Amino acid sequence: MTDHTPGTTAHADHHVPEGLLTRGTVVVVPGRGETPATYTRFGRRLAADAYRVRVVAAPEPDAGDPDGSLTRFGERLAAAVEGTAAGPPAASVVLVGADSGAAALAALLGRPGPAGVRPDGVVLAGLPGRAASAETGGWEGELDVRTSCPAHRDTLTRDPRVRRGSLGEPLPDPLLAAAYEAELALPALFLVGDTDPLADHAALARAAKSQRRARLSVVRGAHHDVLNDTQHRSVAAEVVTFLETLRNGLVPVVAVESSTW
Repeated sequence: MTDHTPGTTAHADHHVPEGLLTRGTVVVVPGRGETPATYTRFGRRLAADAYRVRVVAAPEPDAGDPDGSLTRFGERLAAAVEGTAAGPPAASVVLVGADSGAAALAALLGRPGPAGVRPDGVVLAGLPGRAASAETGGWEGELDVRTSCPAHRDTLTRDPRVRRGSLGEPLPDPLLAAAYEAELALPALFLVGDTDPLADHAALARAAKSQRRARLSVVRGAHHDVLNDTQHRSVAAEVVTFLETLRNGLVPVVAVESSTW
């Protein structure tokens, strides 16, 4: 079941099917131009695997006040996480960010001192390169940067709250610098499409290798909206595998003993 709350602090909730125990809570932070409805398919898929999902509003980076806007984002995020406590108890809380949402999460969690929210893990999907923006020349061009999935393109096109042209707006350099220089004290999964034109693959590899507990997964053929491209089933499976591995103390649940393919 999905609940939608109107207003500037809108969020969408995807609940675990009745009769299943909740395995954890996932809070999703969208990116530039996106809305909570952008992640309906992703949220439903994780909920079907017994994870309680809340999709919040995208962050609003302020180039004139990067620290202040990040602090306000942290406060809103903490309130959103706290709001999920009304449901069944969950074993863990994992944050998932895409595009500017990924940048904001990395920068926030890399700050010294309390971040306002204490997750057990983080997924950073489609983290853009420093100052990356796309001059697409129109909506069809922006869709081409985002995804080749017909269903996702239709979702974005039909949602009147999606802000078109947003990928042409560069993120504040202090935010991206903080994201790439962050020292994350928690397990992290980096996700990126290998055809993402906004990604800095070399910088992502360095950032992942610099963390104590991180994995970088590259999705073949995926564009910038790596959670919502044609490979979305495999990507969701990778996220669920990460969630299950966290529950198992970072020990993989499945290990391949032999294979001929």
